[in-house]
Amino acid sequence: MPDKTKTNVSPSMGPHRFEMGAWISCAPFERLLNIEIAEASDGRAVLRMPFFIEYAQGGGLMHGGALVSLADTAVVMAIKSLVPELSHFATITMETKFLLPVKRGIVTARAEVIEREGRLLKGRATVYDEQDRVVMEFASLFKMARDTRIRGITFIGA
Repeated sequence: MPDKTKTNVSPSMGPHRFEMGAWISCAPFERLLNIEIAEASDGRAVLRMPFFIEYAQGGGLMHGGALVSLADTAVVMAIKSLVPELSHFATITMETKFLLPVKRGIVTARAEVIEREGRLLKGRATVYDEQDRVVMEFASLFKMARDTRIRGITFIGA
C-alpha cells in the first residue's frame, strides 16, 4: 500500500486523467524523477536526470530502473518529435546493457529513432555520467497506433 504520509503519493489508485503542458514534456512519473528535456527534434532527444538519494539502490548506486526510465523516456521524446501531437504508441520491447555504476551527479541520455518498419519504430539511447563515460546502452521497439502518421525521415542504418 502507498505510504499516504508522503506528499508525492496520491490517495487515488486510478484511472488517472491529466493534461500535459506540451506534447514534448514530462509526464508525472518523469517529473517525479526530475527528468529534464534538453532537446527533442528530428528523431533525436537529449534528456538529463540528477542522482538524488531517492534513486539509489541498496548499495548506494543509482538504481537501474531509474536509468532505464530515463533512457526509455529519451526514446519516447525522440519519437514524439516525429509524430503528430496526441499520437498513441507504446514500448513493446527493451534491451539494456549496464556498463558502469553511477555514484553521483547528473546522467544524460542521448536517444535517436533508428529504424521504421510499418507501425514499428526502433530507438536507441546511450546514457552518460558527468565524466561523459557511457554507463548504459539501451534499445527499444515501439508500436504506433494504426492511424499515426510519421513524418518522413531517413533513418540511421536504414
